[in-house]
Amino acid sequence: MLGRRQPPDPDAFAAEVLAFLDPLYATALRLTRNRADAQDLVQDTLVKAFRFANRFERGTNLKAWLYTILHNTWRNSRRDAARDTVEIDSERVEEASSASTGPMESDTPEQLLLRDTLDADLQGALDDLPEAFRQAVWLRDVEEFTYAEIAQMLGIPIGTVMSRISRGRRLLYERLSASHGPARVGAGGR
Repeated sequence: MLGRRQPPDPDAFAAEVLAFLDPLYATALRLTRNRADAQDLVQDTLVKAFRFANRFERGTNLKAWLYTILHNTWRNSRRDAARDTVEIDSERVEEASSASTGPMESDTPEQLLLRDTLDADLQGALDDLPEAFRQAVWLRDVEEFTYAEIAQMLGIPIGTVMSRISRGRRLLYERLSASHGPARVGAGGR
């Protein structure tokens, strides 16, 4: 039968997929910036991966396939959330913000994941990047995906990926240079 793919061994496929659980959660946390939402996003991703396991082509990049599902699920949930109407009680929000003594979420996902490897200035500069640049730089420099894999995951042309990574890195360099001076930034850089 030429047109049909061989279904993967369910146990072996599950083991391979679950090996990516931690990096998927780390990326989901970076995208959602909320632990509960990140857990939901990973769960939805895994449900879809197992449901459509027969569509995965053995011998191809499972990690990229899973990240594509994760990003598409996140993008779809954001689009759906944008359609929902939200009612806000302004007085209650003001009361809550004035009663609060600290931030609602103490750490960003990047700070949680890279606390021991990145200094605070780099974490802050990464957090301050516009989302599109932060996402591209993260997938390339932290997750180490290829440009083609990132383009497929995000559903954008490869030239756009390269542009976003280049511009994101330049913005990081500029922000770090402004706070430390170019000599210190360049000393440990590429």
